[in-house]
Amino acid sequence: MFAIGMDVGGTNLAAGLVNDKGEILQKLEKPTIAFRAPEVVMDDMADMVRSLAEAAGGLSEVSSAGFGLPGVVDMKRGVLVFADNLGWQHIDIVTQMHERLGLPVFAGNDANVAALAETKAGAGAGVNNSVMLTLGTGLGGGIIIEGKIYTGAHYVGGEIGHQIIEVNGRLCNCGVRGCFERYASATALIMAGRHALAENPNGAIGRAAGGSAEAVTARMVVDLAKSGDRQASAIWEEYLHYLCSGMVSLVNLFDPEVFIIGGGVSSAGDFLLTPLRERLPKMVSFRDAPQARIELATLGNDAGIIGAAMLGLYT
Repeated sequence: MFAIGMDVGGTNLAAGLVNDKGEILQKLEKPTIAFRAPEVVMDDMADMVRSLAEAAGGLSEVSSAGFGLPGVVDMKRGVLVFADNLGWQHIDIVTQMHERLGLPVFAGNDANVAALAETKAGAGAGVNNSVMLTLGTGLGGGIIIEGKIYTGAHYVGGEIGHQIIEVNGRLCNCGVRGCFERYASATALIMAGRHALAENPNGAIGRAAGGSAEAVTARMVVDLAKSGDRQASAIWEEYLHYLCSGMVSLVNLFDPEVFIIGGGVSSAGDFLLTPLRERLPKMVSFRDAPQARIELATLGNDAGIIGAAMLGLYT
């Protein structure tokens, strides 16, 4: 049997036919056009599932359809509570998609299903307890406990980027000060790079950006730190300090077998992994206990599709 998973984004719908090894056999993409009524978008989603099912021999060969959604999902009731990127609120997506397809249907938050995919078929394959960190514009991720997605009592657990790591610190977009993502996201590197440019317009960051703060990127800061530039290296050291600080709290709370690192900053590769692997064991409270591995995510943009397809097995 096969399962179909769909990553539902504000820009694109990406769906795939997935086998029991977590491999995508066929994939479809289509613009979401999110300003349309939810029912119209769901009609498109159902059409995509049917098209993929044809490649498997029909809907009778598909065990379930899963949907990863960019918002808060009540997984028990199958309701999308809200998704700002879609403009949807209180949509009973499981019931509505089941009515369209006649299949068992499952839904979960997109970051959580990506974490499930990486744990079952990616960098964490073979473990039951993991934490995924996605170091991008924000800091997202997901927590897998005993092989299943952890969401908490009200389906807002696992908001890793909004743990407080600096009391009265930088103001976050969520309205709270000191959130992890304000210090350990790609955006944090960009903001630090812009500050460095303002302090020293003739420095390496200023020259690389052509004197424009808007031209500063996280990759630029990382590449200059790799080259040994003093300003960029100081930014990178501070970044690593805050990233490790947040990860220590996650070790103390969840004791994962593996941390899986994804998102744009993960492209730094060993320049990121090596110091994390060296520093984190020295910062945890229980140093005699086995330490969590730290690995780079391996599934890329396919993680959302694969994880959504797996919801029928691990919900």
